[in-house]
Amino acid sequence: MPHGFFGVSGGVSTDDYASLNCGLAQGDSPENVAENRQRVMAALAAPAADLQTMSQVHETDVAVIREIAEKPPKADALVTTSKGIALGVLTADCVPVLLADARNGVIAAVHAGWPSAFDGIVTKTIEVMRESGADLLQVRAAIGPCIRQDSYEIDRGYYERFLRQSPENEVFFRPVPEKAGHFLFDLAGYVRRQTEAAGVREIADCGEDTCAQPEKFFSYRRHMLSRGHGRCGRQISVIALG
Repeated sequence: MPHGFFGVSGGVSTDDYASLNCGLAQGDSPENVAENRQRVMAALAAPAADLQTMSQVHETDVAVIREIAEKPPKADALVTTSKGIALGVLTADCVPVLLADARNGVIAAVHAGWPSAFDGIVTKTIEVMRESGADLLQVRAAIGPCIRQDSYEIDRGYYERFLRQSPENEVFFRPVPEKAGHFLFDLAGYVRRQTEAAGVREIADCGEDTCAQPEKFFSYRRHMLSRGHGRCGRQISVIALG
């Protein structure tokens, strides 16, 4: 199943977007983004016109794609059974999840930031895959580069929201010893647990921390801390039906 998790290298963008920025919403030139996306698709041996992305809004809408849409749908997950379509998810700390049932020809790309993850975006996407013909026993998942626990400090209000959802969520939080009421959150672990709970048995996780590796990945949080704004690039994760 052709797929890839891409980072900052190999593109034409400059400054805050250097260099393989694939996001249009942050202020980079459309020409640069188009060239960067073309390079990504070339790495997967596919035409740039096959790439379908979405307008990500941190909610739980799942769009089923049967043909390339003229305008990216408002959604945080895409599902398709159509060959010749590659699904792309843009991130700069949120968790990209790629899902595939290669036997039955169903794939998905998920944007799991904490709000959409909290509200069940992964679970909903897997259900839409099943409605589209996927066999849960055949679904495989891959978790891509995202902010990891050592980099993701949150406050007590955030922590308590997750504990109200389930006391079992406490396993994803580690107190910050020198800062009372602050915790480090394992968002990738939380997303993995949801994926497992939905019945997916094979899950690969690249383990990469976007915030801690400026030479490899874009990071909204790192950019905010270092430059005072979040107008940084977005890396792309892509999956296609082979």
